[in-house]
Amino acid sequence: MLPTIRDVAKEAGVSIATVSRVMRESEGVRDATRLRVLAAAAELEYTPSHLGRQLAERRHAANGIVFPDLSGPYYAEVVLGYEGVAAELRRSVLILSTHGRSDAEDAVREMAGRCDGLVILGRTVSDAAVQSLAARGTKLVLVARPPIGTVDSVNAENHASARSLTEHLLSEGVRSLRFVGDPVSSPDVAERWAGVRDAFLRSESDRAPELVTVDELDEESGAAVADAALAADDLPDAFVCGNDELALGLLGRLAAAGVDVPGTVMVTGWDDVMAARYAGLTTVRQPMRELGATAARLLEELIVDERTEPRHELLPTELVIRSSSSTSH
Repeated sequence: MLPTIRDVAKEAGVSIATVSRVMRESEGVRDATRLRVLAAAAELEYTPSHLGRQLAERRHAANGIVFPDLSGPYYAEVVLGYEGVAAELRRSVLILSTHGRSDAEDAVREMAGRCDGLVILGRTVSDAAVQSLAARGTKLVLVARPPIGTVDSVNAENHASARSLTEHLLSEGVRSLRFVGDPVSSPDVAERWAGVRDAFLRSESDRAPELVTVDELDEESGAAVADAALAADDLPDAFVCGNDELALGLLGRLAAAGVDVPGTVMVTGWDDVMAARYAGLTTVRQPMRELGATAARLLEELIVDERTEPRHELLPTELVIRSSSSTSH
């Protein structure tokens, strides 16, 4: 019978997880322990088998990722980043979209039983559900959501970049500004709205930004916001949109109506999806793929017991000024 990872662990006097880390050449193993494991593996003529290792460690070789909605370029980019790292780790990925599901939390709990760990994006399930999963021992990483207890999290910076974006608009002469988004359902959008308000408070403006709440952060909603403003003949100096999809929908309607952008009204987005670059859209670039990739790496560390302390990663973002908010671009 071929030796297993369990046999190596017993021979070296270490845990199966430690053998796994040594075989994957991971950090965090003492040199003496690493040499002992390698010596045991050589003596037993052990050849690592990814399937065998997963079975010995009672793992599924699958991770789950939970999204609010699988449509849109933002989610696609995060998934690509996540799947890229998962493929390197030889793990399959189960995907669950909670959009429109009344049984979302039950579905997430059911998926947790079929995976080694879950990445949860945004406010797809309640804080109580996250805490319940963590209490059951489920390995969890939150993305685009504030930390909950000791659960790992990965976020992109929002507040400071939104403040810089707003300061740019104020420097261009903007006095009236409408923020388009849904701060209640999206933690990211809530931080962006807070950054916009903060910039106005720090400025000498005697105006306050307005909030236009939309149900969906998509092009159709952005177009509807433009239609309403055009019908009322009530355009602000600038629309700051919670993401690029909203902004692109709004830009399209304004262009169809012959409105001069940026001369009459300025428009900005968030994410820097590919279409934003071709549309000349001022936006904030966030590392969408790296969000997913970082989450996958953190989850793997938890699954193989490389650490017990929680990690909270904040990835940088970058203001990108284009022609939709500046006549000099």
